[in-house]
Amino acid sequence: MPETTEKTLKLAIPKGSLEGPTLDLLAKAGYEVYVSSRGLRPSSNDPELDLYLIRAQEVARYIDQGFLDCGITGLDWASEYDGSLVDLAELPYSRATPRPTHWVLVVPEDSPIRKPEDLQGKRIATEGVAITERYLKSKGIQAEVEFSWGATEVKVPDLVDAIVDVTETGSSIKANKLRIVDTLLTSFPHFYASQAAAADPWKRQKMDRLTLLLKAALEARDKVGLKMNLPADKLSALLEKLPAMRRPTVSQLSEEGWVAVETVIDEKVVRDIIPTLKELGAEGIIEYPLNKIVP
Repeated sequence: MPETTEKTLKLAIPKGSLEGPTLDLLAKAGYEVYVSSRGLRPSSNDPELDLYLIRAQEVARYIDQGFLDCGITGLDWASEYDGSLVDLAELPYSRATPRPTHWVLVVPEDSPIRKPEDLQGKRIATEGVAITERYLKSKGIQAEVEFSWGATEVKVPDLVDAIVDVTETGSSIKANKLRIVDTLLTSFPHFYASQAAAADPWKRQKMDRLTLLLKAALEARDKVGLKMNLPADKLSALLEKLPAMRRPTVSQLSEEGWVAVETVIDEKVVRDIIPTLKELGAEGIIEYPLNKIVP
């Protein structure tokens, strides 16, 4: 059982495909979470957190019912509780890439279904039954929707006429010779709270601080710090050639005619920038990783 104090915040971590990326994000935010191979009650280095490992599909329901104070889950799974949960923050990360997940209506490449209205009277398989039913209702389409326990892509066209599935890149859909007809919903994880927890001063402060650190960890993603020593007369040329290095920290060195420059840049451009820095006479160039950037 997790160590607790007099005041604790009941926080849900999504079990499943989002579990690993969420634990990584929490670690960068400063919260080390320890999960056993079978346990559903992780512990952490923060005794004020009472953690639960719960399927992403169930997190919003348990927050809505008051069993949990807050939790991280996709906008897709929380959409039916939109009016009862407090949305503290969108957290733009996903299962495999920084891209959002898309719930898409999919058919075989040679299917006669070309637009959503062609689904009238058809059968659709999906794990997101509520998402699909709301979509069909919004378009005035009557179709049979059945729950899929997995391997949804193999069910068309022999078992169903269409599927609604989740994708980030669309590569799996193309590989299975399927075609996207429409996008139902685009979703990133969000940090949600119950109305009661949001109204509690201590819990709200705890959640706001957690939100700040999670967003700071995401802000630091794919960025690095870079610092160097540079001849002072080359500083203008540096700023001119590297417009991305806005508002760098510049300080005078003890050696006359030299300055120290420090900035934050996208990691992907470092390989192009470092040779340019050397050409300008920079010395002692250091690249270092970042865990958080607080705007």
